Amino acid sequence: MGIRDNIASVEERIQAACRRAGRARSDVTLVAVSKTVEPERIREACQAGLRDFGENRVQEAAAKRPALADLPVTWHLIGHLQSNKTQRARELFDWIHSVDSPHLAARLGAVSAPAARLPVLLQVNLGGEASKSGVPEDELLSLAEKASQFENLEVRGVMVIPPFSEDPEKSRPFFRRLRELAAELQQRHLPKVVMRELSMGMSNDFEIAIEEGATIVRVGTAIFGPR
Repeated sequence: MGIRDNIASVEERIQAACRRAGRARSDVTLVAVSKTVEPERIREACQAGLRDFGENRVQEAAAKRPALADLPVTWHLIGHLQSNKTQRARELFDWIHSVDSPHLAARLGAVSAPAARLPVLLQVNLGGEASKSGVPEDELLSLAEKASQFENLEVRGVMVIPPFSEDPEKSRPFFRRLRELAAELQQRHLPKVVMRELSMGMSNDFEIAIEEGATIVRVGTAIFGPR
């Protein structure tokens, strides 16, 4: 199948998951993960109706963006952000999903920026995997407190990447725990911290994520094919 057919298939699966969970389709944003995908294929996905795209690396996004400057899309940074690239990331992306340390929050908060606050998500490493970024759950509050100190940041929610498994059901406890952590953090009533977004679920488990409350799913392979 081509990109347009793949998008239609993913859309059907999202709608079915929303029905099972008793949720509105409008509650879920589909972010097409376009890392390693050529600009021409990103443009094709946009022409098929997608409006949100996620990149993993600042340098790759910087190389692609000139060819895609005319597209009416929102750009999400979903990969690890090195603190020495915060200024460039602020210029390239509309959202950053991967704020994973107080130091990175401070660097982003110090970046000169337009009047609008930058929406950011706090990445939590619930699986304890050394290969993945994110704070342990017992450090999430301190990260949120740090991020809340900066006028040009607005914490909109949290993000997780569970340990990979062929069985998508094994992701469910991680998604459920992220939702619980978001609810706990919301009760703190920190300034500029609103737990509106749960960024969780990828090609292999996004339906489970939606059932557990995901508001943003990050889908690459199911749209663009294997990398």
